[in-house]
Amino acid sequence: MTASGDLLIDAFGRIRETVHEVVDGLSPDELAVRIDHGANSVAWLVWHLTRVQDDHVSDLAGTEQAWTGQDWVSRFGLPFSRGATGYGHSPKNVAALGGVSAELLTGYHDAVHDSTVGYLGTLRDADYERVIDETWSPPVTLGVRLVSVVSDDLQHVGQAAFVRGWLERP
Repeated sequence: MTASGDLLIDAFGRIRETVHEVVDGLSPDELAVRIDHGANSVAWLVWHLTRVQDDHVSDLAGTEQAWTGQDWVSRFGLPFSRGATGYGHSPKNVAALGGVSAELLTGYHDAVHDSTVGYLGTLRDADYERVIDETWSPPVTLGVRLVSVVSDDLQHVGQAAFVRGWLERP
């Protein structure tokens, strides 16, 4: 294991812990609540951050996504394409996550987390410097992409925690 790998495993572990804290004890109806018509629900935010992590990390690892490889796509039964990650979703798409349980969300997230940690355990220090996308200036390295996923996930789990806090207000 590398120091970079240890730090990223810690970061992804914090995301996992917060995902569990945010959804724990919420009913499917509560998970589907949106502050207003155009807002995202806790269920959609957790599903989306997990889909992005699954998509991006499996691409980096050269493996199949848990979404399809472990058939989470069928368990969720959403009316989206198999490759959908939530990017560009409309309020109608967000509403499609109504009825999803906390157990389903955390089960999928845990599967993706395990895949992510497994992949990070295979990396060496030099791997983080490998350029994976030359269309950006400067080109994107593996390390930068992984930090980008952590950043995106942290933002979305923070948004989900905000919605949960709003739900729990007296």
